[in-house]
Amino acid sequence: MNSPGLAVGDKAQIEVRGLTMAYGAKVVQEDLSFAVRRGEIFVIMGDSGCGKSTLMRHMVGLIEPAAGDVYYEGEPYWASEEPRRDALKRRFGVLFQQAALWSAMTLEENVALPLLEHAGLGAEEAGTVARLKLALVGLAGFEGHYPAELSGGMRKRAGLARAMALDPEILYFDEPSAGLDPLSSRRLDDLILELRDSLGATIVLVTHELPSIFELGDHAVFLDAEKKTMTGEGRPADLVKSPEAKVQAFLSRGRR
Repeated sequence: MNSPGLAVGDKAQIEVRGLTMAYGAKVVQEDLSFAVRRGEIFVIMGDSGCGKSTLMRHMVGLIEPAAGDVYYEGEPYWASEEPRRDALKRRFGVLFQQAALWSAMTLEENVALPLLEHAGLGAEEAGTVARLKLALVGLAGFEGHYPAELSGGMRKRAGLARAMALDPEILYFDEPSAGLDPLSSRRLDDLILELRDSLGATIVLVTHELPSIFELGDHAVFLDAEKKTMTGEGRPADLVKSPEAKVQAFLSRGRR
């Protein structure tokens, strides 16, 4: 199955096929189909309440769809048995909106935790890897600090270091710039680009922030809260001229 976003010969690393998200009888979004290429930054965008974060949770295996599936290298996630789903899940890291760090653990302990639980490393080796990951996001020297001792931007970077702990092929970011001042937001965007270029990871980014969408996005989908489906797909710069008035308005905020 070819996605509208893929040219002939392109191979998707992730495919969402016919996905419907619902809470009981209440449909959030339906018939979502798109593909994510290896190594690109793919943006899920839309107004508040459209289901962006909910879609990400379906893609990372936290919420089962009402219909459809998510495919990794052609392999269905939800149609697979639980042991296989667990194996697929280890191929990606997730940065949630609030960074989701354990408040009673230092940054080093937070980053080392997935290494201890899933990589079979000892405490000393896990600590070494954790310090390396923290250095990659500019937090060398803060290994012994607790989350409450850091600024919002530093907590986001620490959450990013933990998402990278297991060297995932795919990174999912849920509103990484939420609550940050413009300077911290720009620094985080620059860091995401640096990590993509240096690590070669595929990044799926949930955001409504225009600077991040245009600076980072190689490809994007727009979720419409009223129509309850995607009404735009393509490069963000091209979607500014979308025939869908709501997509145009969303991407033109503050530009007129």
